[in-house]
Amino acid sequence: MSDRELAFTKMHGAGNDFVVLDGIRDALPALEPLAQRLLDRHFGIGGDQLLVARPSATADFRMDIYNPDGSRAEMCANGIRAFHLWLRSRGHTRADEIAVETLAGIVRPRSAGPGLVTVDMGRPVLAPEKIPTRLGAGTDGPVLDARLDIEGETLRVSAVSMGNPHCIIPVDDVDAAPVERLGPRIERHPAFPNRVNVEFVQHMTRSRVRQRTWERGTGETLACGSGACAVAVASILRGATERTLDVELRGGTLRIAWPAEDASVLMTGPATEVFAGRIPLDEEA
Repeated sequence: MSDRELAFTKMHGAGNDFVVLDGIRDALPALEPLAQRLLDRHFGIGGDQLLVARPSATADFRMDIYNPDGSRAEMCANGIRAFHLWLRSRGHTRADEIAVETLAGIVRPRSAGPGLVTVDMGRPVLAPEKIPTRLGAGTDGPVLDARLDIEGETLRVSAVSMGNPHCIIPVDDVDAAPVERLGPRIERHPAFPNRVNVEFVQHMTRSRVRQRTWERGTGETLACGSGACAVAVASILRGATERTLDVELRGGTLRIAWPAEDASVLMTGPATEVFAGRIPLDEEA
């Protein structure tokens, strides 16, 4: 067995699970292949994404995010709640509110009670070229109920970026939604040049929706916080819900509020540490 070991923490937010590494105190190897190994649910620790804590020149900390295929993600809302809890538990900060640098910009999580974190997600991006999507090209957005043709089917979809791109599809029954069939095809559809996360959403009442998500580079996950924010924004713009609503995910419920169109989206939800440990770095170990 190798004597080179890596400390890690396993966490989740509403069932969206993460492996967290301390890139502030520890020297880390190349992260793309490491993410593929650590996130493997059979031969590694298992997780939807790898979160790496780094110092930041523009914020209190930086959060780097890697998918199970080794690709980078701009932002993860469930992840940043777990990240905030992890930073406080490991003594990196005592602050209730911090600024975190991500590829999507500065995001500000703050404590909202025991095991709960509220995240200021910033304003949603609605302009097609900035999401990015070819749907609604030539307009300023928003992209609502746009036609998307895929494998002989015509879907009506909305597109929103919450730091990463999302395609939202209303369905009558989210439990029966074709997530595994359509998710990977829409993820790589030419209408989305940077690929896309795909949300299937069932509207239950004007203050409650149910959601399933196919995450870009990951597959179906139990929760997607930025996706819940995107679903809330699209639902509000379509007049289907109030400006504060509960988004029920397979792993838990998030409260999303978008007070006004010129305001930030606020997300409140849980974060939990599952376990911590050490894993050999060598593949053969």
